[in-house]
Amino acid sequence: MMIPVCPLSSIPRGESYRWTVDPPVAIFHTEDGQVYAIDDTCTHQDASLSDGWLEGCEVECPLHASRFDLRTGKVDAPPAKRPVRTHQVMISDGIIHVALSDREPNRPPGPAGAPRDSAP
Repeated sequence: MMIPVCPLSSIPRGESYRWTVDPPVAIFHTEDGQVYAIDDTCTHQDASLSDGWLEGCEVECPLHASRFDLRTGKVDAPPAKRPVRTHQVMISDGIIHVALSDREPNRPPGPAGAPRDSAP
């Protein structure tokens, strides 16, 4: 189901918007005019990707510089190893609509005793 989020005009090219849902979603408006939506939380540690640096179709996490492809969610640079979920985006009448993925999110490692995202 497509959910209206915000006007496209409210996110300038090269910027992002943090949509407060559970879990939060980052919506990116690239310099070339494309719009992508991914889970906002880095899978390495609890950092907001909407606060990261957008370059082309990649976002760099502001905490440890992991890079994620906005089109696929795949990790392009460590230390993160697990992808972020991507969400379907549609623009209709100047409004960004997002269909949230039904896949389980890859959340960052939890408290002591939880599996860690560590190097092999």
